[in-house]
Amino acid sequence: MTIAPQSIAEAFTTARAAGRALDGFPGTAPTTLDEAYAVQAAAIARWPDAVKGWKVARVAPAFAAQFPEERLIGPAFAANVHRVAAGGMAQCPVFEGGFAAVEAEVVIVVAADAPAGKADWTADSVIPLVRSMHIGVEVASSPLATLNDIGPGAVIADFGNNWGVVVGPEIANWRELESIAVESFIDGQSVGTGRVAIKPGPLGALAFTLNKRAQQGEILRAGDVISTGMITGVHDIRVGQRSRHVFEGVGEVQVQTTRAVALV
Repeated sequence: MTIAPQSIAEAFTTARAAGRALDGFPGTAPTTLDEAYAVQAAAIARWPDAVKGWKVARVAPAFAAQFPEERLIGPAFAANVHRVAAGGMAQCPVFEGGFAAVEAEVVIVVAADAPAGKADWTADSVIPLVRSMHIGVEVASSPLATLNDIGPGAVIADFGNNWGVVVGPEIANWRELESIAVESFIDGQSVGTGRVAIKPGPLGALAFTLNKRAQQGEILRAGDVISTGMITGVHDIRVGQRSRHVFEGVGEVQVQTTRAVALV
């Protein structure tokens, strides 16, 4: 990189703290996973809130050669973890003039602190670390409108493009399910459908996160929330719009976006 990780981290965290958009990427976007996660670590160190979970996303095939991991992760901070009961609606800030989207996702709550150094988790071996599984939503938002277009290096650098994890009603019988059909709506209009397979999807995402954090010398903690990857697509949303995400046979989750404002 032609600009230090700390400088990129400072630009993004300053913009996030001010609730304002950025006109462009601050410097040159990271071109490797190591560079990208170095920026992410610097940004986490600068942010005045505790990490209470992680978002997980697939690396698009077009970027697989440059970023040779199947998934990427980004931190979810305490203030951005929203728990809603059936029939409730989460109020979630997004950056006006930046990137903003909602994604229907399955969210896992971690049952116990992971053992240090273990980096060979699989979709089968993670099951004892699942306290509960929930229907939910990732609110993806960044001060930079073009973040996703630049690619995984940029996304990882800016908190994984995460600005909210909505933890909805529990999927009490998840062990008995192979998959769940999902449909997403924005302001009452259907914007996408999909089906999530429990084992390769959410459980695979948890395994990846455990392994990645172990490689970074860290662990997942009891109570951490893991937003495991989009099901119906990445759906652009504007400030003030409402989304509804229906998980067949389980329930639904609703989100209203608000304008991100400066930290007090």
